[in-house]
Amino acid sequence: MTDGVAERSRPRDRILETAQDMFHKHGIKGVGVDAITEAAGTNKMTLYRHFESKDELIVECLRATAAKGAAVWDEFEAQHPGDKLAQLHAWVRKVADMLVSDSRGCDMANAAVELTETDHPARRVIKELKQAQRDRLVALCRDAGIGQAELLADTLSLLFEGARVSVQTVGSEGPSAQFVRMAESLIASFRAR
Repeated sequence: MTDGVAERSRPRDRILETAQDMFHKHGIKGVGVDAITEAAGTNKMTLYRHFESKDELIVECLRATAAKGAAVWDEFEAQHPGDKLAQLHAWVRKVADMLVSDSRGCDMANAAVELTETDHPARRVIKELKQAQRDRLVALCRDAGIGQAELLADTLSLLFEGARVSVQTVGSEGPSAQFVRMAESLIASFRAR
């Protein structure tokens, strides 16, 4: 974020954008509110005026990340109106791009790993958001004419999550480099049933 952008955006937005970026790069536990407010060009009083706690800020960051993800689904529809199979293939290509461009992985999964307390408010949000992603992928598979839509969606989801971990551990030239080939083979196999 440039200083000009930071100065023009609202404090709440600056805090949220800064926290998202810092949580993604350094982890939730690795970033304190002092670092967030300093990087956002604000102070703790302003942060706590907009967010009751760091936990609430975490929840809002996860919701904002999910909203960005939801917008991608709209892009698939706009690029391939009414062609659900083409949208499914677009999902595969988008996932492959994400694997190459971002070695930090899924913000939701990373948060779930860091926030081990079962009653942490973000845990419920993570579960809801991950379920919504699954439901959307199941619906897309079903609408694309896949007979075992839930099984394919779950298989693709697990392949994607595993590929993200592979990128983090061995880099993008490891097994994750085969993601498109594996995912397209799965889709073809399910379509043939």
